[in-house]
Amino acid sequence: MATEATGADAESAPEAYTQLLQTYKRVSNVRNAAGLLSWDQQVMMPEGGNPARSQQLSTLSSLSHELLTDDEVGEALDELEDADLTDEQAGVVREIRRKYDRAVSVPSELVEEISTASSEALPAWEKAKAENDFSIFAPHLQKHVELKREYAEHIDPDKDPYEVLFEDFEPCLPLEQAESILDELRDTLVPMITQIREEGDDIATDAFTRAGEYPEEDQEELCRDVLSTLGYPWERGRLDTSSHPFSSGTMFDARVTTRFDETDPLGSLFSTVHEFGHATYNLGLPDEHYATPLGESRDLSVHESQSRLWENHVGRSKAFWNVLLPKFKEHFPKAEDVTLEEAYEAANQVYEDNLIRVESDELTYHLHIIVRFEIERALISGDIDVEDVPEVWNDKYEEYLGIRPETDSEGCLQDIHWSHGNFGYFPTYSLGSVMAAQLYAAAEDDVDDLESHIEDGDFEPLHEWLTENVHQHGARYETNELVVEATGEDFAADDFLDYVTEKYGDLYGIDA
Repeated sequence: MATEATGADAESAPEAYTQLLQTYKRVSNVRNAAGLLSWDQQVMMPEGGNPARSQQLSTLSSLSHELLTDDEVGEALDELEDADLTDEQAGVVREIRRKYDRAVSVPSELVEEISTASSEALPAWEKAKAENDFSIFAPHLQKHVELKREYAEHIDPDKDPYEVLFEDFEPCLPLEQAESILDELRDTLVPMITQIREEGDDIATDAFTRAGEYPEEDQEELCRDVLSTLGYPWERGRLDTSSHPFSSGTMFDARVTTRFDETDPLGSLFSTVHEFGHATYNLGLPDEHYATPLGESRDLSVHESQSRLWENHVGRSKAFWNVLLPKFKEHFPKAEDVTLEEAYEAANQVYEDNLIRVESDELTYHLHIIVRFEIERALISGDIDVEDVPEVWNDKYEEYLGIRPETDSEGCLQDIHWSHGNFGYFPTYSLGSVMAAQLYAAAEDDVDDLESHIEDGDFEPLHEWLTENVHQHGARYETNELVVEATGEDFAADDFLDYVTEKYGDLYGIDA
């Protein structure tokens, strides 16, 4: 990889810009190497490897922090403050400046301590979940809460610490805007879900479960088939299993994972399509800008919009099931009697009693997010103690979803994110769903008969639209600006609310 500025960045680039980009590429490569080690820890590493892996990841975290906060980086940024830059160069400098200003505020020792805490918390979370014992994980969660409060204090002692943490994942959307969108979702979805449960028509919820169990190896073959159908380039990716589905990588190596439940073939299927959405975003970033902000994704709300778009607007559509159902029956002849309408209904059912976010339906999903959002805000603010999390979690699930977890494993231990210390992460899931609806509506306007393309198994027009309007820009635009560039409209919940109201009104025969 060349160290000089490339592509649009090479246009009349000041020397300070070229030097800044050289250093930033080193930071990016160290972080990408750490990402690969983290992937290995969750997928391939032998159980006894954690003591060494913890030190390796801690060292790389500290090294990337030291590179980013070097005095020469600050000097270059200061020199470029009033420089004559192209729009793309200005975007690069803005992104590096934001990261530099945050990183320089945090001592390297704290960065290393947070990384070590994360590496140690991951196996503790896995053990606690496996043994249904929150007390195993609780000390690690407490450590994360304390470290992240300290982290936020260093960055901005005058700001709500949760807002500081939210900015790590979504630096371009004000928390106030995010909360306003979440409020709109809650106000619309809670009565809609209640109406569906009380007045909705009966649908074919058992279309797949009535056939019995689906062997894991056959599910994996189906998931690989689906990835190929969607256009996943195997020369730049791979599919593996993990305790919690995730994706990882760059435009050259974008890996996905899923997990299997032999009683629920749709779980692995939708997890795989979801992670494909993340991977195809990474793969759509411009090769020539690898390891620079122009070759990086625009934060988590946009990233989640890509996964939710493919999972819900494509994967749960009747047009897609027209392609998928024959493949499903090929891998699982026991499902031969399932009709297209039954498959569509089963894929879009609103669950009465599902406790697991990643296995939830398209509507109740957001109530899962709100529960986590409220709890982690309360943890960071000190309004609740770590030891209270299981009870508070269960109470909120009963209040918002009408169900109460019987175990910690299906309750507060179900997600991996707190083991990484990722507070402020969860709102981006719902924000991404809202953005997905807005982007898909714009794609439908721009691509002639998009639904027919999907029904025919032709996903290239959608790929091309997303690459042109989202992926190719990297982090050039801030989030709200990117949405306007792609859709012509400000980022808002309107398209999502229209989409779910029409879809589930038709599906359940209600006047939502």
